[in-house]
Amino acid sequence: MTNEQAGTAASDSPPVAAARPVVRRHHGDEVVDRYEWLRAKDDADVRAHLEAENRHTQARTAHLEALRERIFQEIKGRTLETDLSVPSRQGDWWYYGRTVEGKQYGIHCRAPLASPDDWTPPELSTEADVPGEQVLLDGNVEAEGHDFFSLGTFDVSSDGTLLLYGVDTDGDERYTLRLRDLRTGTELPDEIPETFAGAVLSPDGRFVVYTTVDDAWRPDTVWLHEIGTDVAADTRLYHEPDERYWVGAGFTRSERYLVIEVGSSITSEELLVDAADLRAAPRPVWPRREGVEYSASHAVLDGEDVLFVLHNDGALDFELVRVSAADPAGERQVVLPHEPGRRLLGVSSFRDWAVVGFRRDGLARLGMLDYPTGALTELAFDEPLYSAGIGGNGEWAPPVIRLGYASFVTPGTVYDYVVATGELLLRKRQVVLGDYDPRQYGQARVWAPAADGTQVPVSLVWKRSAGEPGAAPRPLQLYGYGSYEHSIEPGFSVARLSMLDRGVVFAVAHVRGGGELGRRWYEDGKLLHKGNTFTDFVDCARHLVAEGYTTPELLVAEGGSAGGLLMGAVANLAPELFAGILADVPFVDALTTILDPSLPLTVIEWDEWGDPLHDAEVYAYMKSYSPYENVREGVRYPRILAVTSLNDTRVLYVEPAKWVARLREVGADALLKCELAAGHGGVSGRYNAWRERAFELAWLLDVLGLAQA
Repeated sequence: MTNEQAGTAASDSPPVAAARPVVRRHHGDEVVDRYEWLRAKDDADVRAHLEAENRHTQARTAHLEALRERIFQEIKGRTLETDLSVPSRQGDWWYYGRTVEGKQYGIHCRAPLASPDDWTPPELSTEADVPGEQVLLDGNVEAEGHDFFSLGTFDVSSDGTLLLYGVDTDGDERYTLRLRDLRTGTELPDEIPETFAGAVLSPDGRFVVYTTVDDAWRPDTVWLHEIGTDVAADTRLYHEPDERYWVGAGFTRSERYLVIEVGSSITSEELLVDAADLRAAPRPVWPRREGVEYSASHAVLDGEDVLFVLHNDGALDFELVRVSAADPAGERQVVLPHEPGRRLLGVSSFRDWAVVGFRRDGLARLGMLDYPTGALTELAFDEPLYSAGIGGNGEWAPPVIRLGYASFVTPGTVYDYVVATGELLLRKRQVVLGDYDPRQYGQARVWAPAADGTQVPVSLVWKRSAGEPGAAPRPLQLYGYGSYEHSIEPGFSVARLSMLDRGVVFAVAHVRGGGELGRRWYEDGKLLHKGNTFTDFVDCARHLVAEGYTTPELLVAEGGSAGGLLMGAVANLAPELFAGILADVPFVDALTTILDPSLPLTVIEWDEWGDPLHDAEVYAYMKSYSPYENVREGVRYPRILAVTSLNDTRVLYVEPAKWVARLREVGADALLKCELAAGHGGVSGRYNAWRERAFELAWLLDVLGLAQA
């Protein structure tokens, strides 16, 4: 046998992690953890184990190599690789992005306005030069020599002369800030390492406002850097000592104020600093009160600075009020009263009107708020399931609002909404190459009964030629998340077509813990109600089987991050319901993580999951569902693929590594794939991301018996 053959044969057998028991004691409970040693990221044995896991996964999936390549080519073949985005106006320029065939990263560009009254974005073509085009930043150039590249900041000064950008080349979400003079293309000497994402330039272009993180990766401090001075002399604008809270900062669209945002999962506070005097002491909009969340948006009405404040003080689904910016704690004028079932999400103020985002009947919606009357006019769309939001609106007084729109079957679409007439102007729809026709695909929402009688919405997407869902059992991919009030919106996916075209039905279980049905839906799936998230998903799966949509042999489940916790929990609760489970960056060792306040983000997470370190009831409850602690003996688990990244700072690689080792102890067919140069979002670069998704989809199709379809 050759050395190569011996290595392959060895890789066919799963790696066996050494058992090095450590004892964890809390609240009179003792837990023996045999695999906690895998947390030592820089230990040679840990690295060797992860590399062995990768070799084993590669060997076990080698038969899918041709399918992976086919799916990659399908994704690539449906994508217009050389393309341009719709330009967005800011100042004297139109800003847009380019992608170029064969290049991993986007190219940030701009072109001058034709005139100050020019509000119609130029129709750009890849076949013609753009008059006056200036390349601001080419991600491909910046990424040279790095396995990973991500931009965490991209901001141009109001006068258009400076670019501020932040780069991460490790995947750990620590960004180095740099400045570029756009008149000359030269880099300024200012360089600020170890920053968080989302730094901004001041309206006058003299300062950079940025945040840094503490040892637990919590953004805790806002800084002011005067361009051209030593970073060591930067001014600390705000520091948040309470470990439950994170901070951020940004300027109002009006450029009147710097807003410092302080928040936890259940409480928020905002502080204002006059943009003309950034070293002044920040003043709170409203003093912080435990359990009260709010956000403020600046407007000018009849010459007075006012704030539109969205809050949940006595209003579960939030209320919108107006206050004086000079005395925000004074009289409140109700603009949009609390309306149960209408979850107000956010308000974006412009000079002449505001846009309000809200959720009703499971869909995120948009409305125009008329300042004089306070009337809210909802924007109407034709499809029963869709997602819509605003973006690319940098100007204070535009005649149009830029919108993004998509559904499960309609590719991403850009509109300009003409406020004066209510007209929607189509600017661009994502091109899907090949023979894609949205009429060949269907989308619908059904309702699954949970054990406690709650009706849980389930979205379905399918290719019509394969038959209507429910007519006969079909292969089905069930996706779920269910945490942080995060909603899974109806959205289009090119990669998903590779599943739909092979006859797979795609479904989303909108379980409690998400935000689809308002704040109560979220609160019924967190803390000591977290179990509802898991049982809702299981009940959705059982409903789909009972109603003839699928069978356990034809059902696979997928979730990532907190959705990966969901995957681990349902694998323990109902392993017989699923043929396979794909868990991306899964939060499967939740109790160990939340018990350790020194780990990234742990204390911040106590408002979401509870504090098991100090509360015995929370400890017992989390222990009852944490996937790692609840792997079961004597049951047949579905096939499991866990995907993680070595440099992930949100869900550490050690969680799925320990989970897979424990699953193997009970005979489960579990694979681990660890990206060694990536973070929480996975690999960087679009072609790398497509190959990663092709790997996952090929594995799912193999589980479903469709590898040859």
